[in-house]
Amino acid sequence: MHAPYHSPLTSQDTPLVRKLESIVSLTEDEKRALADLPMQVMTLRGDQDIVREGDRPSRCCLFLEGIGCTYKVTADGRRQIVAFNIPGSIPDLQSLHLETLDTSVSTLEPCTVGFIRHEAVQDLCDRYPRIAAAFWRKALIDAAVYREWVINIGQRDAYKRMVHLLCEMVVRLNAVGLASENTCELPITQSELGDALGITTVHVNRVLKQIRADDLVRTKGTVLTIPDWEALKQAGDFNPNYLHLREERAAA
Repeated sequence: MHAPYHSPLTSQDTPLVRKLESIVSLTEDEKRALADLPMQVMTLRGDQDIVREGDRPSRCCLFLEGIGCTYKVTADGRRQIVAFNIPGSIPDLQSLHLETLDTSVSTLEPCTVGFIRHEAVQDLCDRYPRIAAAFWRKALIDAAVYREWVINIGQRDAYKRMVHLLCEMVVRLNAVGLASENTCELPITQSELGDALGITTVHVNRVLKQIRADDLVRTKGTVLTIPDWEALKQAGDFNPNYLHLREERAAA
């Protein structure tokens, strides 16, 4: 059952506040303003499109719980995932200024998503210029991540691609308080990893087996544990500078 209701988030420690605070410093007033954004909150099933390429939305979507993805589909139906969205992500924020979406956004697992009308976001930016600047910084960082993904797919072999992506997800989840002691939930299937890395599911399975055999990661269900963070970074040619975090809060 997907019962929508209109409600601001009541705590100042919200996914959006945590996300923005990982890249900028916010005042208490700014945190309160972000928490008070009016939104329609819905619980969505896994593998459900939120917006599709070609849509002309009048609102933005904010991931509150769960992981989703941004993707494009080729003419013959092949999907390329271009980003994974974690709590605090607003993957269609560009719809404030670009009328037609050129990507689609979907859930990967059951997710709680808040829908915020463009007018509310614009009003927030008008009243709080530093928040507008934070959104602009976020957009620039998203572009930096896209550039790193191009390098990852174009210039690294499948083993390094996978390790690099795992490093990125751990750092991003840690930055918003969703990873601790080198451990996090990562409910992304092998098929979805393949769509993100440009390799087949069979190849994903083979690479993950090798990474586990090298004791760079340990998995139990959807729980990922990293026994040696520095070794994982080195194996994946991973440098977190492109994420432009206020501090690298991946476990060491």
